[in-house]
Amino acid sequence: MHIRQEITERHTLAVIVDNEPGILARIAGLFTARGYNIESLTVSEVTADKAVSRITIVTSASAAMLEQIVAQLDRLVPVHTVTDLTAEGAHVERELALVKVAGSGDHRIEALRLADVYRARVVDATTSSFVFEVTGGREKIDKFVELMGEVGLVEVARTGIVAIARGRDAA
Repeated sequence: MHIRQEITERHTLAVIVDNEPGILARIAGLFTARGYNIESLTVSEVTADKAVSRITIVTSASAAMLEQIVAQLDRLVPVHTVTDLTAEGAHVERELALVKVAGSGDHRIEALRLADVYRARVVDATTSSFVFEVTGGREKIDKFVELMGEVGLVEVARTGIVAIARGRDAA
């Protein structure tokens, strides 16, 4: 008997849905019931009348699993469209993080220097700590958090990935 291990890849999905109570729970439940993992999940209203929301989901799946995920999402009644931004090609992904760093003396100066290099903004400062706001790709934020760990990292809060296709067409 041969056990074939399927290759999993990271995919970013844009799901346009009616903004109604319970839709997020139904989508999360769909992933849970089938044993799929959600690495990142963000939701926001995208129309002026607040009737439609965009859910951005980042997951790792094999090609077969991803096909099932998309098909299952498409079957949900309040879902308008499901777009695999990764498969569609060029797209922009960003995340926001708030990073709290405490320290004094040289550690404080180094935190400010690193923040400048990573284009992080100081959004709160006390005599003993800073809160930085940093935006960018996942790798940039991971590296910024890692470096802040060496100068007094206290806490991190991250938004999750938001993504949009490049070019004229909507996802």
